Amino acid sequence: MSTLTLRQAPERLDLAGLTPAALAGLSEAEAARLGVGTGRRGLTLGDCFTIALDGSDELRIVGATDRLDRVGAGLSRGRIVVEGDVGQRLGAGMTGGTLTVSGSAGPFAGTAAKGGTIRIAGDAAESAGGAVHGAEVGLDGATLVIGGRAAERLGDRMRGGLILAKAAGAHTGSRMIAGTIVAEEIGDHPGYGMRRGTLVAARHGALLPTFVETGRQDLVVLKLLATSLKDLAPEAAALLRAPMRRYGGDLATLGKGELFTRVG
Repeated sequence: MSTLTLRQAPERLDLAGLTPAALAGLSEAEAARLGVGTGRRGLTLGDCFTIALDGSDELRIVGATDRLDRVGAGLSRGRIVVEGDVGQRLGAGMTGGTLTVSGSAGPFAGTAAKGGTIRIAGDAAESAGGAVHGAEVGLDGATLVIGGRAAERLGDRMRGGLILAKAAGAHTGSRMIAGTIVAEEIGDHPGYGMRRGTLVAARHGALLPTFVETGRQDLVVLKLLATSLKDLAPEAAALLRAPMRRYGGDLATLGKGELFTRVG
């Protein structure tokens, strides 16, 4: 496993493109010259990290902080393991591979990610799995697992894939186009402006008047999803097996989205 050990981060650093595949063909001296600075200082990878490369498809980042932005962006294969926290746009645009963070993540984690799996052990800031400002879509086919709490607008403009979280703030699934979000608890006004997609929550805050109850449901598709998640997220799998009440919405838009919440 190749290793990058952070020595200092005097400014925010942009680690986009620092994937196992990109580093595999470089010597440590060549990798040290890669630019990662975001200010006028022109910082390089070698200015901030101790570098040890072995050409493998696994990369470990040690001592990470929330000053490291776009960690794992563009990942297409292999594995990145982060020990610590990360900044904004974790795994942006990734198409494959596995990205694991032991700490928490900044805003827009998983934005535009089309494939692969992102796992955050801690919390995620606003718009995890959401679209950055001016972008058409957020998460677009990848799997995003958040072990702690996600802030507001989880999955904003999500177009595909799966998001699992312990809890999430207000406007979960806002402007959602497609995909599935499962959480134990979500805040007020889930599904604001959603066109399609599925939200599943044991508990939720205030619902919009443009969501209507359609009765109790016992759908085979939820049971199948529970079976597929039993190893990845046992708590989410248990929730999906519970009796559910369904709400349809947002009727102020296309109105083909759905919210399932546990009965009782």
